[in-house]
Amino acid sequence: MRSVLPVLTVLAVIVGIWYLAVAPMNVRVALDQAERAGELVVPEGSVPRREVSVWQLMLNNSEHVGLGYVLDRPRLPTPAQVGQELWKTTGAMIAKGRPWSKRGLIYHGWITLQSTLWGFALGTLLGILGAVAIVYSRTAQLSLMPWAIISQTIPIVALAPMIIVLSSQVGIEGRGVPKAIISAYLCFFPVLVGMVKGLRAPEMSQLDLLRTYNASGLQSFLRLRLPASVPYLFTSLKVGIAAALVGTIVGELPTGAISGLGARILIGDQFGTPLAIWSALFAAAVLAGALVTLLDAIQRVTLKRMGMAT
Repeated sequence: MRSVLPVLTVLAVIVGIWYLAVAPMNVRVALDQAERAGELVVPEGSVPRREVSVWQLMLNNSEHVGLGYVLDRPRLPTPAQVGQELWKTTGAMIAKGRPWSKRGLIYHGWITLQSTLWGFALGTLLGILGAVAIVYSRTAQLSLMPWAIISQTIPIVALAPMIIVLSSQVGIEGRGVPKAIISAYLCFFPVLVGMVKGLRAPEMSQLDLLRTYNASGLQSFLRLRLPASVPYLFTSLKVGIAAALVGTIVGELPTGAISGLGARILIGDQFGTPLAIWSALFAAAVLAGALVTLLDAIQRVTLKRMGMAT
């Protein structure tokens, strides 16, 4: 309970603030609907609604503020509305025996997950290889690390369309490979930095001890540097998998994709269905949480077997 209670407290505060924000965010839409339905009469010569502050609108039309919580297409839906949409696109689909329906989030989540895992694997491999090069080569350290840092200053939203165009120019069909490359791009840097820190974690006295035993560079790497880097690696992987998921979703936005959580967000924006956007965002958050939790469980088992945790 000591670990769960703070989490539940923060969650309750977030939900409370969310509910409070719904009214001012939706008040204009609610008043427009009430006016069209004949429930609200606007006096002639009154100031246009768009020129009045949100708080003044709420004060003058307090009896209609509650309509903002039951709109079909709200600017900001309530947590309950988002939960209902999530159930409709996941649980209800499972109950109907159609979990892989293209209208459900399970199908779209699986499409996004595939590119995320491919990008995560590629980014992790490149990050580990880059870290080994940096630790063992001063030339690589002076040349590779600055470029790795500079690469993170480029907005991924600007880079994603370029990767997609270049992929199509070299004959790569489909959207899976470009999305995986974008995902790997975001995953690469945290793994690189974490592994560099981990491979340099052993103290000089430990390295000198191996030299006295006439251990080769490969033996020092396998028996000392690599085991010492494992905790740093898992920490980086948990950051990297979340970044890889973000990269995949961003990669789905400019491709005109019709499948994937990013495509659901894009379609929801194009057709003016905010609930579809919010449900896809929450599905992405749940997916990221599940992936990070899985890596955390693997970390606990691995470190326990290595004698680094109890």
